[in-house]
Amino acid sequence: MAITTTPQNNDQKSHRVLLVSVPRTASNLLLKILNIQNQPNVLTSQGGGYFFYDAFMTSANDDRLRKPLDQWTTKTKNETKSALQQSFNELEAYSTRARAENKIMFTKEHAFWFLNPGFFTSTMNGAEKPEDLKEFQVSTPECYGPSQTFSANNKTIMPDEYLRTWQLVFIIRHPALAWPSMYRAMMKLSKVGFIDDDGIKGASTTNMSMQWTRKLFDWCLEQPDEPVMPLVIDANDVIHNPGTVVKLCEKAGLDTSVMQFEWNGSEKKSEGWTTDIANGDDQELARHKNAASIMFSTLEESTGVLKDKAPVSVDIDVEVAKWRVEFGDEAAELLEKATRDSMPDYEVTV
Repeated sequence: MAITTTPQNNDQKSHRVLLVSVPRTASNLLLKILNIQNQPNVLTSQGGGYFFYDAFMTSANDDRLRKPLDQWTTKTKNETKSALQQSFNELEAYSTRARAENKIMFTKEHAFWFLNPGFFTSTMNGAEKPEDLKEFQVSTPECYGPSQTFSANNKTIMPDEYLRTWQLVFIIRHPALAWPSMYRAMMKLSKVGFIDDDGIKGASTTNMSMQWTRKLFDWCLEQPDEPVMPLVIDANDVIHNPGTVVKLCEKAGLDTSVMQFEWNGSEKKSEGWTTDIANGDDQELARHKNAASIMFSTLEESTGVLKDKAPVSVDIDVEVAKWRVEFGDEAAELLEKATRDSMPDYEVTV
């Protein structure tokens, strides 16, 4: 799989790298290999990003993302907008510090975490109301210019002018591998009380999609004056082709000398992540820690890249048969639909 990019100038864009992912695409493994916390010229949060986690959790509260916006209360809308703006402000605070220290600002975010909530709800009735979308768009500092435009493929809360200041990197994975992995994780989360059966179905609807990744990828290619050419890497290459990861590291302006393909397994990435995102009481912190330990369990228990996590070839029909045995017919049908629906978006970016 090829990495696409254009040479970067030593300007603002080369100092800001946004890794766009979805769950279970080996994005945390990629950060581990890049050794992002020990990159000498990089500033990132303790968790390597996740600035929009709290905002998405607020948006997903009370299953509101499965309700049309006209069923949201004013309080709910204001609460969601405030959480999105706060997350954005925290990201900008780090970015400002990175520029002051002449460092590369790095963050990893799932594509749907900074998606405008209006696009989730509009899929229920097939209508996108501009006034609904504007409600959740964040306010950006004056340094990004007086205009705030949102082109057709910009489904995020951030205007085109702002997104153009970032080098975007996309990590993708075959849906027939990503989605069952996600489903297994959600089943484990349900056992510790982090999510219920309805939550699993809702999370499947919002999370098991590559359309938001694809739209943002297309947005990069459509910029008129100075295209923001993205970097793209497949999880299969992260696991099987170390040279591809080295190339990605170079293209993103990171230091290849600190990369690692083996480690001692003592570092608990989940602890750093929960430190960043937990703002609630001790009970809430404990819930997040339990969830994080599940989501990071494979990585934290490893001492290097596990190649058996990425088969060389994938046959969806064969995988569906396995899902029926492992999860039952209903879940297998959900996974099959999500997989086949995601394939056009995945295959185009590959």
